[in-house]
Amino acid sequence: MNNKESKIRFGIIGTNFISDWVLAGARQDARFEATAVCSRTQAAAGAFASRHGIAHTFTSAEAMAASPLIDAVYIASPNFLHAEQSIMFMNRGKHVLCEKPLASNAAEARRMIEAAGRNNVVLMEAMKPVLTPNFRALVANLHRVGKVRRYFACYCQYSSRYDKLKAGELPNAFRPDYSNGALVDIGVYTIYPMVVLFGRPQRITADGLLLPTGVDGQGAVTFAYEDMGATVLYSKIADSSLPTEIQGETGTITLDRINIIGSLRFEERRRAASGKGLPPEPEDISASTDSDEYYYEVAEFINVVLDGRRESAVNSHANSLCTLEIMDEIRRQMGVVYPADGQ
Repeated sequence: MNNKESKIRFGIIGTNFISDWVLAGARQDARFEATAVCSRTQAAAGAFASRHGIAHTFTSAEAMAASPLIDAVYIASPNFLHAEQSIMFMNRGKHVLCEKPLASNAAEARRMIEAAGRNNVVLMEAMKPVLTPNFRALVANLHRVGKVRRYFACYCQYSSRYDKLKAGELPNAFRPDYSNGALVDIGVYTIYPMVVLFGRPQRITADGLLLPTGVDGQGAVTFAYEDMGATVLYSKIADSSLPTEIQGETGTITLDRINIIGSLRFEERRRAASGKGLPPEPEDISASTDSDEYYYEVAEFINVVLDGRRESAVNSHANSLCTLEIMDEIRRQMGVVYPADGQ
C-alpha cells in the first residue's frame, strides 16, 4: 500500500471547537478525508458539514459505525461516551482516534484495548504534544541534562465555563456524570508526557480542590521514581505562566508550555568557581515546523493504519492505560468519583 497516495475516510463524532481545530490540522495531510460527521441534532451536524465541506451527516453514532462510508472515526464526544462509542466502532471494523482522556477510567480503557485486539483495528488516544517535532527534539536532547532529578510541569488555565458555574449554571466541563474536571481536561497534559519519558512512578501523592459539583477545580501531584521526583500543577480556576522543566545534574531543559510546546531551551548547569568559567548562554533547541499542531496526531494515526500496525509507539496502549491508572489513583486520593467508575 502506498502511504503517500492512500486515503483514510474519517467520520467525526462531535461538532464542538476541538473538532474544528483537529480538522484544520488533519487536512494538512493529503491522506486524510473527512467523509461524514455525527451530532445529536441534524441542525448541528448539517452546520458543521456545511462549514467544512463534509458530504454526509448522521444523528446516530450506531448508523455511522455501520456505514461503509468511513474507514476510521475521530471521537470528540463527552468523556463518558469515549469507551462505549469507541468499542462500538471497533466492533464494526473501524479504526478509532479518540480524544483525550481515552476513557473515564482504566477499566474502560482495558475494555477498549481488548476490543481493538479482538477486531484487529487501530485504537489511539489523540494526545498531541508528545507527537510533535518539539517533543522529539526534547527526547533527542534529554541526555544533555545528565542524570534526571526532577520533572516539573504546569498547566493552569482559567475556564470561561467556571464563570457559568459560579453563576449557578452546571456546565458539562464540571459535571462528574460527564467524567470531567480539571485533571482529565488539562491535568492529563502534564502527566502523559511524564509517562512517555519516565514510565510509571512508584508513589503518588495528590492534593486538590473539589468544586461543589464533586469534580476537581485544581490539583497538585508529586510522583516518586527510583532516583528522581516529579511534580505537576493544573487548574481550571486560575491561570499560570510557569514553564515546564526537566532538571538534571548537568543541565536543564525548559519548555514554554506542556500542552503546546512552542519553544525549548537547554541550559548547562552553572559550575562552581573552579576556573572552568561561566556556562554557555541558554541554547534554543526548538524544532522548526510549519505544520498545524494537530497535524501530527492525525498523521501518526494514519501512519499506524497504513503501515499495518495496531498501535502507536508513542501514544501506545500501555502509555494511555498507565496514564489513566495514575489519574484513577489521583482521583481516589482527592475523592473525585464518576458514575462510570461503578460500571
